[in-house]
Amino acid sequence: MLTEERHAIIIEKVRQDKSVKLPELCEMLGASESTVRRDLSTLDERGLIKKVHGGAISVDERSWNLVEKNVEEKSKLFNEEKTAIARYAASLIDDGDFVYIDAGTTTEKMIDFLPEKNITFVTNGFTHAQKLAQRGFKTFIPAGEIKGTTEAIIGAECVSSLQSYNFTKSFIGANGISLSNGITTPDRNEACCKRTAVQNSLTAYILADHSKFNQTASATFAQFGRVKIITDKLTDKEYMSKANIKEVM
Repeated sequence: MLTEERHAIIIEKVRQDKSVKLPELCEMLGASESTVRRDLSTLDERGLIKKVHGGAISVDERSWNLVEKNVEEKSKLFNEEKTAIARYAASLIDDGDFVYIDAGTTTEKMIDFLPEKNITFVTNGFTHAQKLAQRGFKTFIPAGEIKGTTEAIIGAECVSSLQSYNFTKSFIGANGISLSNGITTPDRNEACCKRTAVQNSLTAYILADHSKFNQTASATFAQFGRVKIITDKLTDKEYMSKANIKEVM
């Protein structure tokens, strides 16, 4: 494969996925690591991508993520990574905790790994609530409107319900994480619910796989100083100096 062909493939891959790992590129291009590293360095020097440890990311740190996928679409993405994040997150819950679990595909996976302890849950995910109750946990759901795409309870009534609680821990999903805009989601109403849960939690965890980094959705609901982030594996290590981040893969 010609150098120009490899470069075109790399640029397109980064444009589509926002980030790509070195082994993935080597397999895709049928090239050695040293060759792909040189390609990445060349493209980085030209300003076409940003080379990071173990791969590359989009040159635009503020890539906008305004279109939200539905639950079915999200459930097909990064399953291995989400499972690792969920397993670790569940291990953080202690006996006697009063926990908020946000709607979302990663937070839903947590339920399978929850310890058999005396834990009370509040969740705005109505499928989450059913699974938690089936496992025998005391479970509460807030009032509000059901959003079809994310299967989340949202709105002013939901915010009002959440304001009456004081959580020991909360586990919240995100659509975007960026150095300039913090933790974001596309829906303003959903952002209000997430923001309230963060504010009313002793410790708030953001569950986000690597694809959410260097992405910005329209509504910011938390800043780095207020939350701890659990992810699979960072491609952009600059975040490590800016936020409290745990990598689980």
